Amino acid sequence: MTSAWTVAEITARIRLLLEGDAELQDVDVSGEISNLTRARSGHWYFTLKDASASLRCVMWRSAAARQRFLPQEGDAVQALGHIGVYEPRGEYQLYATALRPLGVGDLYARFEALKAALEAEGLFDPDRKRALPAFPRVIGVVTSPQAAAFQDVCNVLRRRFPLAQVWLSPAAVQGLEAPAQLRAALARLNAEEEVDVILLIRGGGSIEDLWAFNDEALARAIVASRLPLVSGVGHETDFTIADFVADLRAPTPSAAAELVAPDLAELDQTIGLARARLTELQRGRLAQLQGCLDSGRRNLALLSPQRELATQRQRLDDQELRLQRAWAGAQGRLAARLAQARAALGAADPRAILQRGYAILTQAGDGKRVTGVKEAQVGDALLAQLRDGDLPLRVEDRDKHERYGRTLF
Repeated sequence: MTSAWTVAEITARIRLLLEGDAELQDVDVSGEISNLTRARSGHWYFTLKDASASLRCVMWRSAAARQRFLPQEGDAVQALGHIGVYEPRGEYQLYATALRPLGVGDLYARFEALKAALEAEGLFDPDRKRALPAFPRVIGVVTSPQAAAFQDVCNVLRRRFPLAQVWLSPAAVQGLEAPAQLRAALARLNAEEEVDVILLIRGGGSIEDLWAFNDEALARAIVASRLPLVSGVGHETDFTIADFVADLRAPTPSAAAELVAPDLAELDQTIGLARARLTELQRGRLAQLQGCLDSGRRNLALLSPQRELATQRQRLDDQELRLQRAWAGAQGRLAARLAQARAALGAADPRAILQRGYAILTQAGDGKRVTGVKEAQVGDALLAQLRDGDLPLRVEDRDKHERYGRTLF
């Protein structure tokens, strides 16, 4: 008979099974956002649901900070990420790295249709794409001369490789005329023998703003370009058809400039030659060790402290939430006790007694309170404090007697 598993052991085993499944480590899940919480730590917690099931999800602060699309409760989205297990609660969940909205309209459908068609033709094939020149003498740039992206590219090239010349082939980067102008700008640079490489760049924007770079004719012009071309359109999360057909895609215009320009600080000729010789000597050995290294990386990823760190981050958020709830409960109890004390103090207030028709007697001379009959003598001057003021009195007789049919004392 085998020994019983502990809860922690069975949960850890389930985590290893899920996270060891390669298909679950790169998934794209669609559903409706619910129970969305943005923690003070910057992490997002939410649930993806459809008509039949729900899936707990978490997006860490580093990924959430890159999101240009900010989801709201009830949004239909596609979530990219991997499946893992949050061991303290024994729950499997999706660790999302990106979110994008569903149903962005006809433009997105047209984008996907054109992308599929061009991919089927082999225009995205990596074997078709060309390497970039190591030391370009002339770098052609296709963009708007007014674009901030052009200045960013010039600054990067000036800093990294001032030996290269930058030739601008101007074109509109947005609007109905932009595709034709972009194609003409490419043609002008391809006609120049001195140009070594082309940068096709534009700053970020919506799918409508970037639509010129999804033009089929422009895509075919990029494929037909005599010169290697690097696309740097939009931000890191933006993708256009031009990115897929370009020889190399950069996440931003500045990154595109860095890809085509070597850094002079690293171009020491002696180091370069030594590196080349060392590469030749080690190539065989590296090929033998590559398989062992890949296997070791996979095993190391399963044992990485980053996964435990992720668990502890989520546990910290849970503890913070419980602390907030406990503090809110304590405040409620203290407020109730304060209200009770105020009510008791109000009931004991002498002014409240006076409002009910009672009086407080004091000696007129020294203000000493009179609480019994023996404390007042015949002839003493007294002061009766009533609800609306003081009434001076004098003791005429300490005996109880009737006057005019009424009891005076």
